[in-house]
Amino acid sequence: MAKKSMVNREVRRTKLVARYAKKRAELKATIIDPKVDFEVQQDAIFQLQKLPRDSSPVRQRNRCAISGRPRGFYRKFGLGRNKLREAAMRGDVPGLRKASW
Repeated sequence: MAKKSMVNREVRRTKLVARYAKKRAELKATIIDPKVDFEVQQDAIFQLQKLPRDSSPVRQRNRCAISGRPRGFYRKFGLGRNKLREAAMRGDVPGLRKASW
């Protein structure tokens, strides 16, 4: 089981990413646009740097929905390897046969 503080930190990051997604996309579009003046691009870069670090989606970490484990995560199921194995043994995962692990 992951520490509660780490799981809560991920929840906070997810909320920040959602809150700043639109503004971040607008600033990145301004930076990439070749028709925009150089000073405007520099200003957009500066504003992008001023946003909170945790508002970047790159800083998010996939975690197991049950245990919060950050490693051994299967995206398809949203579970860590240990919990996926337990669920497969119980027959809770569709598409996976009950194995004799």
